[in-house]
Amino acid sequence: MRKYKVVDAFTSRPLLGNPVAVVLDADGLSDSEMQAIARWTNLSETTFLLPAQSSEADYRLRIFTQRSELPFAGHPTLGSAHAIMQAGRALPRDGVLVQECGVGLVKIKVAGEGDEQTITLDLPPAQMRNLSAEEIDELKAVLGAAVLKEHAPAIVDVGAVWIVAAMADASAVLGLAPDFARSARFEAKLGATGITVFGKHTAEHADIEVRSFAPSCGVDEDPVCGSGNGSVAVFRSRRGLLSQSSYIAAQGQRVGRNGRIAITIDERGQVSVGGSCVTCVDGILTY
Repeated sequence: MRKYKVVDAFTSRPLLGNPVAVVLDADGLSDSEMQAIARWTNLSETTFLLPAQSSEADYRLRIFTQRSELPFAGHPTLGSAHAIMQAGRALPRDGVLVQECGVGLVKIKVAGEGDEQTITLDLPPAQMRNLSAEEIDELKAVLGAAVLKEHAPAIVDVGAVWIVAAMADASAVLGLAPDFARSARFEAKLGATGITVFGKHTAEHADIEVRSFAPSCGVDEDPVCGSGNGSVAVFRSRRGLLSQSSYIAAQGQRVGRNGRIAITIDERGQVSVGGSCVTCVDGILTY
């Protein structure tokens, strides 16, 4: 019998964000058992809470897709922090939690309470490389659409590894119908988690529209992706595409969600990714 929650991340309204299943009593589970549970929940990610091994961390988190373990992911980090605090398993010190995971220690800032609470993570250090001309051609074939050549697509590695590309505008992003089988092969070839694209909005509710595809991980389209949005922020910052230090991204419209992601980039280039979270399921896993 293990307590678990399902938390919707990047929304304050249930069923409109990206759900993560959080197993709060993961001691004693083997790697294969964790993977089996992640397949069974049928969500993009399932996380497992364990005692910290580092004296600097409040807890340790393992993150699984339906097919593999990730060293880091955004919405599972935020959703799990929400679940862990709600269950009283860890509480912020001076407004900060420290998560231990595959990439090391992740700082998580907590502000407000109840429906007004926001949770924000500091993105792990990023590495970025441009795609080759051949890889760009394959990316366009996968997406079935053009990408902006003047802002060369790149691979951004923040623990999760995203192929990031800019499109003409939000409408172009929303109009995509990728070839998921071809995308899975392309991701595997490049060692990527998936593809994240973005385009500028003309509406006032968000600066950009984002979509994230990860069929190689068993997730054709991730509803609202924290690491994907963080990778987009790194890309935009390094390409000189930002005129402000903070912005709101929208994601999930094509899959019936309404996610909002708050991005901040400080003077050192540190990217922070935040939003609201809400618990949708509170129960017991009888395994």
